[in-house]
Amino acid sequence: MAMDALETTGSGEAGAAAGRVVNLFGLPRAGLEAFCATLGSKPYRARQLMNWLYRRGCERFEDMSDLARDFRGQLAARAELRLPEIVTVQSASDGTRKWLLRADQSQAFEMVYIPESDRGTLCISSQVGCALDCAFCATAQQGFNRNLSTAEIVGQVWLANRELGFQAGGPRIITNVVLMGMGEPLANFRNVIPALRILLDDLGFDLSRRRVTLSTSGLAPQIYRLAQEINVALAVSLHAPDDALRSQLVPINRVHPIAELLAACWHYLDEQNGRSITFEYVMLDGVNDSPVQARALARLLAGHPAKVNLIPFNPYPGAQFQRSSEAAIEAFRDQLIRGGVMATVRRTRGEDIDAACGQLVGRVTDRTVVRLGSRVEAARMRAAGAGA
Repeated sequence: MAMDALETTGSGEAGAAAGRVVNLFGLPRAGLEAFCATLGSKPYRARQLMNWLYRRGCERFEDMSDLARDFRGQLAARAELRLPEIVTVQSASDGTRKWLLRADQSQAFEMVYIPESDRGTLCISSQVGCALDCAFCATAQQGFNRNLSTAEIVGQVWLANRELGFQAGGPRIITNVVLMGMGEPLANFRNVIPALRILLDDLGFDLSRRRVTLSTSGLAPQIYRLAQEINVALAVSLHAPDDALRSQLVPINRVHPIAELLAACWHYLDEQNGRSITFEYVMLDGVNDSPVQARALARLLAGHPAKVNLIPFNPYPGAQFQRSSEAAIEAFRDQLIRGGVMATVRRTRGEDIDAACGQLVGRVTDRTVVRLGSRVEAARMRAAGAGA
């Protein structure tokens, strides 16, 4: 099955940039400089704009006092600063906050803020829904509608900063950003990469590459592309130590099996001089949590720059799985450590507002509901028939 068939299409910034009104939240520094050039302005105007947008948190051109009045007039005519609209806000007993954001009149997606004593993590979405059909994920059950634009991705971080009370010159509230919300980031490559550039740019959100994490279900060819584009922390949804089980839980494994996926991961580290890959492993009672499977996972990863994040399964209505017991999770972790693999257990946050890992559902209508597993199997049957 061709990789192009798995990279979903959707609204990007290229079309917007070609139109009359451009949402400046969708333009990284180079794009903003190019846009300013179309207005007859020098590149330093783009730097001024980024300072107002991201350092000062300004969302009105008329308030950008060190920009020439005629330039502000051009911006008002040719550009906009449009953010996702907040539909609802929920706060959990542990301080976690979840926003439902409007993508358009019928679609909505979610983002989550998780406060800790030493950091504040914002979990953002990259798509409305998801097409990859992972068996244990609530988002996957919603189907897929479209990609989020770069402006919609960046806008989540900007909006959360505003809602959480960030003040220019004050301490950071959001210290870490993880693309672990709704959607598969590498299936929205063309919009995610510019968003990452803005997150890392010292004139943008100025986040360290180790504090920006992209999580993928395993689009191996896109990991190779990522290695040529940008340096961020990489998290990979593994969830099984063998191809037979992983293909049931994560259907993309039928296209890019574990060996191919791991080769792409090690290549990414080599190209970007990274420290390690985090492998996410959701703990499903009686499915993937046995000591035998722990030892198999340790053999798979031992000797490589890898760490495993064990995630207690977070239930949702209609789920076919149960969470592994605390004893089973701890035993699995201990077995990995004995096998030479660093392992931690993720503490569940925001469960009482369905904001925990795997629980984000948003509001997805007009969705593609053909399951990825079915698409892969159909493609294989067509290939087999052609070769007969």
